[in-house]
Amino acid sequence: MTKRLAAACLFLCASHPVIAAAEEKDDIAFIIEEGTQQSEAMVTASELLDGIGPRLTNSANMDRAQDWAIAKFAKMGLTNIHREEFEFGYGWDLVDWSATMVSPRPLRMTALPRAWSPPTNGVITGEVVVAPMSKVEHFAEWRGKLSGKMVLISMPGETSESDGPVFKRYTGEDISKKDAFKEETYDPHAWEDRLDSAEFKQKLGEFLKAEGAQAMVAMSYRDGMLVHGEGYDFRGGEILAVPAMELAQEDYRRLVRLAQTGKAPTISLSIDASFDTEDTKAANVIADIKGRDPKAGYVMAGAHFDSWFAGDGAADNGAGTIVVMEAARILTQLPKPKRTIRFALWSGEEQGLLGSRAYIERHLATRPVDTSLAPMAQFRSWGSAWPVTKKPGYDDMKAYFNMDNGGGRFRGIHAESDYGVTPLLTKWLAPFASMDADRVVAGKTGGTDHVYLQRIGLPAYQFIQDPLDYFSRVHHSNLDTLDHLRAEDLRQASVVMAGMLWQAANSDEELPRAGIPTEPKVTDPFKVADPNK
Repeated sequence: MTKRLAAACLFLCASHPVIAAAEEKDDIAFIIEEGTQQSEAMVTASELLDGIGPRLTNSANMDRAQDWAIAKFAKMGLTNIHREEFEFGYGWDLVDWSATMVSPRPLRMTALPRAWSPPTNGVITGEVVVAPMSKVEHFAEWRGKLSGKMVLISMPGETSESDGPVFKRYTGEDISKKDAFKEETYDPHAWEDRLDSAEFKQKLGEFLKAEGAQAMVAMSYRDGMLVHGEGYDFRGGEILAVPAMELAQEDYRRLVRLAQTGKAPTISLSIDASFDTEDTKAANVIADIKGRDPKAGYVMAGAHFDSWFAGDGAADNGAGTIVVMEAARILTQLPKPKRTIRFALWSGEEQGLLGSRAYIERHLATRPVDTSLAPMAQFRSWGSAWPVTKKPGYDDMKAYFNMDNGGGRFRGIHAESDYGVTPLLTKWLAPFASMDADRVVAGKTGGTDHVYLQRIGLPAYQFIQDPLDYFSRVHHSNLDTLDHLRAEDLRQASVVMAGMLWQAANSDEELPRAGIPTEPKVTDPFKVADPNK
């Protein structure tokens, strides 16, 4: 259907339900045709991923990418395009790095600095010492032995090679396994068990600095010369105590073997990085297709814009960003929807869903989280912070759809154990059955930006996606480039995303919501705390 015909039908559709049903069907047909035959997804993807690259939160490259996204939204004709800032912490930009084994023979190693590592201020050289430490009690063994050393802090372990396929598409049986009830458990102190790990990393860095170590060197958690550089011990206003480098498993184990069988090898490291300690604000990018009924609220699509920096941030989460932006482009070709359709490109997801949480706390609801904790500790404790206090804008959000599981095509959607929404989600997915994207499963998903919305009782959902090689080797690694995205999958996901938003924005039915949650009873009131933790 043409845009002119769509506009001409608006009056008739309002007074004739049968015509309205036909109009909705025609709009979905238009979305499918526009998203498959006129797609700009791959061109947009190349602009972002090849041309701009990785987008670490509050880095110079993230600023560049946000300028690009704002310009793209403006060209599409969206409104209310703006950055929404939130407090984050120091910016960090990596310029260059190197890691070389000097003796017993020269060898360039595969390496990546850990995010927010201080620079080395040139090349530093020293002998390695294999000193794996996982608790403060281990420090005593190494006191007085680390001055001037390159400290290998990881246990080498066994190779991580998998005997399974690295690339996978879901079978029907795989998806059916996600459609199972799982009783939730509640322990208000469970998150504290993981707090020690983050706190230990900070103490380890301080110990190494006090002992005069030159650098800490960790081993990658994947084999195949993959490195990652994640900085999960990030604290907004702090810098790591000593330079930190991650080595590929193969290079790391070589150093360990040499150190155990003869004279310790000597390595040289270089990290050229800079901190921005003045601008501590990160930002989300928000843009709207304004609805025709200002009292009808809004529906929303989101993906996190930030990434780590080992690759180009393609599958995580350039793919979600491209799909959200392509859905916006498609929907601008249709008449104005009943409800506003909002698009969010989140920042700070990799450091603990900081951007989506900032949006929630500004517009929707608050929880009394201890903000003195490190960001990842706040992330873990958020669901145990009571009460939830509703804000005036809470009721305006009618639905939220998220993409953040790589570049695989949509196969359906997770109902997040929100069983009352299944009929309507099933209805909205029905037009995409021929695209194999019509399954609604009960299972929950975690670790991405719909989670906090769910935990304040709002209808927020993550799509089921074919995994491809996302979890096996691409996620956060130096392989995360456009080559590992598939054009047909991005086109299909863009069509389904646009179709779900369009129906949610125009439907007379709204997704039911659980309402403001209250603190559940402790699942095991007789649990005895472990004195060794």
